[in-house]
Amino acid sequence: MKKKIITISREFGSGGRSLGLLVSEKLGIDFYDQKLIDKAVETTGFSREFIQEAGEYASSTSRLLFNMSLASAYSSVGTSSNYDKIYVAQNNIIRALAEEKPCVIVGRCADYILRDRTDCLNVFVCADKKYREKHVLENYGEEKGKSIEKRLEEKDRKRELYYKHYTGKNWGDARNYHLCVNTGEIGLDRAVEWIVERYLAED
Repeated sequence: MKKKIITISREFGSGGRSLGLLVSEKLGIDFYDQKLIDKAVETTGFSREFIQEAGEYASSTSRLLFNMSLASAYSSVGTSSNYDKIYVAQNNIIRALAEEKPCVIVGRCADYILRDRTDCLNVFVCADKKYREKHVLENYGEEKGKSIEKRLEEKDRKRELYYKHYTGKNWGDARNYHLCVNTGEIGLDRAVEWIVERYLAED
């Protein structure tokens, strides 16, 4: 069976979003990253800024752990946190998108949410520290009062915690994906070729 959906998980600064966009353009299929956030805003009523953060990680690691532990503590009495509400909304949106037509979905535990489907190609994108630092500075610029090293560490840690909480699995573990690519070693162009080739291949 040919693949229909591509999910992309990525280290911060590895170029995963850029890679996903290039793959979608090459294949002529839809790309969901910011558009997925827009759909979640419509569904939940939360602000775009809040969903931008809470949809994959919180604004601080301590805040994430506190809210998630609080939600777990009250789960037996039917209380859910705003993080849970956003996860459920994104879960439903991702499943609906996968049913509609071929597409590329970036982040938000999409690989896990669609784990029961046999037509998904789940990709993890990583890169060495030097490549990631350069990519972040070129695409997002500097952040006042915070070093580039600290930004990489915090973003990845928050994604790791979020993924672990909602999936029970380890973010970045190669066993969770069909293909892992190091953009720092092979570059975006070759990574696109690899993903497109695997996507179009018969199982």
